[in-house]
Amino acid sequence: MKLLIVDDLASNRKLLRVTFEANGHSTLEAVDGVEALQILGRERVDAVLTDILMPRMDGYRLCHEIRTSERLRELPLVVYTSTYTSASDEKLALSIGADRYLTKPAPFEIILAALLEASAMTHRAPRAEAWQEVEVLKEYSDRLVTKLEERNLELARANERLTILDRAKSDFLCIISHEFRTPLAGLFAVGDLLMAGMPGTQEKTTVQAMFKRSRERMLSILDDALLLTQIDVRAETVTAASVSLGDVIDRAIERAGAFARSRDVTFAVSGPGMGPVAGDEDLLTRSFFSLLETAVKFSKKGETVDITHELVGDSTKITIDSRGWSITPNAMPKFFDIFSIGETLTPGGDFGLGPALASRILALFGASVGVANRDPAGIRLSVSLQNA
Repeated sequence: MKLLIVDDLASNRKLLRVTFEANGHSTLEAVDGVEALQILGRERVDAVLTDILMPRMDGYRLCHEIRTSERLRELPLVVYTSTYTSASDEKLALSIGADRYLTKPAPFEIILAALLEASAMTHRAPRAEAWQEVEVLKEYSDRLVTKLEERNLELARANERLTILDRAKSDFLCIISHEFRTPLAGLFAVGDLLMAGMPGTQEKTTVQAMFKRSRERMLSILDDALLLTQIDVRAETVTAASVSLGDVIDRAIERAGAFARSRDVTFAVSGPGMGPVAGDEDLLTRSFFSLLETAVKFSKKGETVDITHELVGDSTKITIDSRGWSITPNAMPKFFDIFSIGETLTPGGDFGLGPALASRILALFGASVGVANRDPAGIRLSVSLQNA
């Protein structure tokens, strides 16, 4: 059997497709009635399995179009939906043109039996008159309006719950960040005192450097995690303004300077004067600081991180090139993933939350960032920003 599955939810279509194909049948998929009719116009199928509530053209209208088509009117047609469950719903679907009416979820055997039963039918009336009857039209319209209102209400309630949970998550992280800093400050102070009492040896220098890196990393993760959460929760309140890209790059280089110097890496900016871009100066500075810090981690001692820019249509492209180490193939797809935080990929350290934070910030303003390996070894970070 060659089956056309019509449903606006990809997960529903996939489940049906996998089930039918595992049992030796072939399938085609459509997201709504419009696409279904386009497919039926060029493909021959043995049966149609359709949902009811879909965008552009719903299942009711699809039933009507099939039954009033000279070429398609004999096509076996089964409605399979979770939107309508009452006896009157079934009656309405059958009166418009469906051969069978099933409610989700149903076992594969039941669905297949309904399709085979529909295929065994020898004659189907056009049923155009059912669609044209005023009472059927009114019932159809009223029912759709009611179901849409119910769905919208459910979505509104779900969105409200998600908003509350997001705010709670943000508040929780704010508390955690504050509460962590208090005992950490004590630990850091004790650590400084203990090391101050150590004899001036090479071992002391090594321990102090390790302690300093650990302290900076812990505080950086707390700051980045908090900012990431705030971006997720309050993204709709962030507005873009005209920002001097040159000032943003200068501030980011200044902030990343100490980290770069600790690794004997320098920055070099080239290209014509930078014009204004759309964004928030503080957030964009934070984003570029994270990208520059990442580039330093992929740089060998004594190398230079090159920063260039060019106009590309109505956007500005910033390129950040490092020389030193490349990204492994398995790490490349998740370079901007939050969960790559713990992966040590270069001698310069792990990713941290920097790349993920930079990507989220840039997305707020319709900007984007990508990464690629260079030859000779190194990475290239490419940022595209909208001109203001």
